[in-house]
Amino acid sequence: MVAAMAKRPRKYWLMKSEPDVYSIDDMEKDGEEEWEGVRNYQARNFMRDMKEGDLVIFYHSNAKPPGAVGVVKVVGEAHPDREQFDPKSKYYDPKSKKDDPRWDVVDVGFVEKFPEIVPLKALKEAPELEGMWVTRKGMRISVTPVEKAHFRAVLKMAGAKTKVR
Repeated sequence: MVAAMAKRPRKYWLMKSEPDVYSIDDMEKDGEEEWEGVRNYQARNFMRDMKEGDLVIFYHSNAKPPGAVGVVKVVGEAHPDREQFDPKSKYYDPKSKKDDPRWDVVDVGFVEKFPEIVPLKALKEAPELEGMWVTRKGMRISVTPVEKAHFRAVLKMAGAKTKVR
């Protein structure tokens, strides 16, 4: 008898996008999309750890104000970012090889847009979010893990419909 493999518990994440590049409204309109263009090794490694069903806080960076704007979920696990091979793409990487790609994407699907943005200032001031990556001084990485308790707290602050079990 083959023992059934234990399912990995759901993980939680935060992914940043500049709203003039790709916003929560774009995500809602598209329904599903590849999260391409990540060119930071630590962020890439976090994406390689994402599994279908993981939930993600969608965060607008380089905005006034920056902050959490919605929830998406991972609908397709890490696979090579095809933009790295396209010389016409702004994400082209001439050092990346098709037989040994450097960069990955994950597929994400729209879940919910928050009624109001939860600004970074409010995230930093919330004692229950102490230690959350995005609240750390100088934190610029675009993909980060989020503790379940932090994810729940952001949902509560946002008045979100999404629930975390």
